[in-house]
Amino acid sequence: MEYTRIKYSVSQRICFITLSRPEKHNAIDDIMVAELSAAFQTAQRDSEIKVIILNAEGDSFSSGADLAYLQKVSKYDFDQNQKDSSNLMKLFLQIYTQRKPVLALVQGNALAGGCGLATVCDLVVAAKETARFGYTEARIGFIPAIVMVFLIRRVGEARARELTLRGNTIGADEAMQIGLVNLVVPAVALEETGIKLANELSTHCSGSSMGLVKELISRIGGMSMNDALDYAANLNALTRMTDDCKKGIESFLKKEPIKWQ
Repeated sequence: MEYTRIKYSVSQRICFITLSRPEKHNAIDDIMVAELSAAFQTAQRDSEIKVIILNAEGDSFSSGADLAYLQKVSKYDFDQNQKDSSNLMKLFLQIYTQRKPVLALVQGNALAGGCGLATVCDLVVAAKETARFGYTEARIGFIPAIVMVFLIRRVGEARARELTLRGNTIGADEAMQIGLVNLVVPAVALEETGIKLANELSTHCSGSSMGLVKELISRIGGMSMNDALDYAANLNALTRMTDDCKKGIESFLKKEPIKWQ
């Protein structure tokens, strides 16, 4: 696919998927959703890629839905809206269940759907001075329906209720306090920190193990306690038989350092 809304590059086993509409504050439309979906699918299939960084050009991470796009969907009938909504849902689920860790680097505004993109990533690094997060949909008569499923898992129901009912924005430090953000760093160090964290995951952690951890997290949320424990025990048993686990145990017993490829 030829990308017009994003950029895609790979360096040292790290894939960079970059929102690239800085003149529009990286506003989201149906074209960007399709391009992001294709990019994440490409990254998943590439065995040379171990970690994915989602970042953005310009002063904003993403201001949410594009105005022209909003005007267009306001004229859709139910079937058209359902199809369009389903595409966004599939993208969020695709990122959330991606077998490779996904890091979001957030500067400036991450609002509405843009905040949703950050929410479904595994780790979020935010610029201390500029990052702002908000699920502002209620303020324009809309609802953050799809991201709510992921937001409750990330910050809990009480926080999710407050953020989505008020539709207010919060800074990087508060976002970290509630669990929406993992690291807050000076804006000038955002990219460097993201790459350093990606390299840490790439070299110090098994790719298959990280994929299985993500699978475990995404599946047990909807299970009963007994079903979740049964599933976890089975996955535990299967993981012991993987090549990575055998390599890790052997290196541990020999007291040899492991550098994962």
